[in-house]
Amino acid sequence: MEFAITLKLDMPPARSVALAAQAEAAGFAYGWVFDSHVLWQDPYAMLTLMAANTERMRLGTCVTNPAVRDPTVTASSLATLNRISGGRMDLGIGRGDSSRRVLGKRPTTLADLEAAALKIRALATGREAEHEGQPVRLPWACQDACGPACADRCDPEPSLPIWIAAYGPKALHLTGRIADGVILQFADPSLIRWCLGFVHEGARAAGRDPAGIRVMAAAPVWVSDDLALAREPVRWFPARISNHVVDLIARYDPATLPPELTQYVTARAGYDYHHHAEVGSTNAAFVGDEVVDRFCIVGPPEEQRRRLAELAAAGVHQFNIYLMNGDEEACLEVYGSAVVPGFA
Repeated sequence: MEFAITLKLDMPPARSVALAAQAEAAGFAYGWVFDSHVLWQDPYAMLTLMAANTERMRLGTCVTNPAVRDPTVTASSLATLNRISGGRMDLGIGRGDSSRRVLGKRPTTLADLEAAALKIRALATGREAEHEGQPVRLPWACQDACGPACADRCDPEPSLPIWIAAYGPKALHLTGRIADGVILQFADPSLIRWCLGFVHEGARAAGRDPAGIRVMAAAPVWVSDDLALAREPVRWFPARISNHVVDLIARYDPATLPPELTQYVTARAGYDYHHHAEVGSTNAAFVGDEVVDRFCIVGPPEEQRRRLAELAAAGVHQFNIYLMNGDEEACLEVYGSAVVPGFA
């Protein structure tokens, strides 16, 4: 299993850069950033600084969406960052949650998500794509994306991996059809197995090998022997995920969805997006301890390792720590010394 961090860009840029460098030194392979431009700082400016201050870590959005920026702009940004970083960029994308809802807008459709993801990858790697009825190509993106041998032609294998954040059967099926990786935002092995059934079904329907699709489990952690203390800084996370669960219940028969995913939202009164992913927010008042323990990883290092081994057995290739609970440096220090080496 490889390890990653995701940063919420509400801290001074110098600290975000320092955390990325610390994570790389601790053996973390990926550095992701949230993309919610009203709530937090711009992800592409921060990814530029992270690229300039790391050497090996792959970098990307976790996640952007098709609507906040024109896909040609996203493609140009990622292609430029590929030049800056030496080809270390990944595209994490979804339908759009906080960046859309804080503006009073709904997430985009799955059709828009599919079209945008494929278009961004094509353009960011120097290929031609149709955009609003016009052929578009970023010719300057080709050589750095594909390598020096690519002077007048593009390598058939794209160099911008696509990761799709998904929850529902249709989105998971789409992920299996077109993506290089799936982003699953919980640390519950049973829910991950349920999701991967649809991902693998979509891959087989497209003639792809399901084993070739990378699986990310993304969740916050808190390392402590005191579970009561550990749960509070991460209680915001299941509350954040409840927004996606409510969407699923509106579009699917709840009887067809896992009760472990749906039952906890029955006590939810509402959600204030201006306190999205915020430690201590009243958004999390309805989230019980059992839900925290399933969705997040809390406890001492040995419990962290046990839970991670369960995730690996469920098919997870990358564990992505949502590093935004107030103990970021300490968390990286403990994981780097007591957790990551055991999974190398």
